[in-house]
Amino acid sequence: MKNDPIVEEIHRIREEISERFHGDLHSICEDARVRLQKSGRKTISLPPRRVEDEIHTPRSKKVG
Repeated sequence: MKNDPIVEEIHRIREEISERFHGDLHSICEDARVRLQKSGRKTISLPPRRVEDEIHTPRSKKVG
C-alpha cells in the first residue's frame, strides 16, 4: 500500500498530542475546548439525540 503523506502527518500529530498529555483523554479534550474558545470561531451545540428511539425502531417491515 502506498503511504499517504496526509495520513502520516495526522498520525504523527495525534502521537505528539498524546505524548504531550501522557495519553490523558480528559486533558486532551480540555485543551481542545480551550483552544477552540480562544480561536474565536463560531460553534454550535446540538441537542442530544434519544438513542433508545433509534434502537427500537424496526429496520424493515415484516411481510405476512
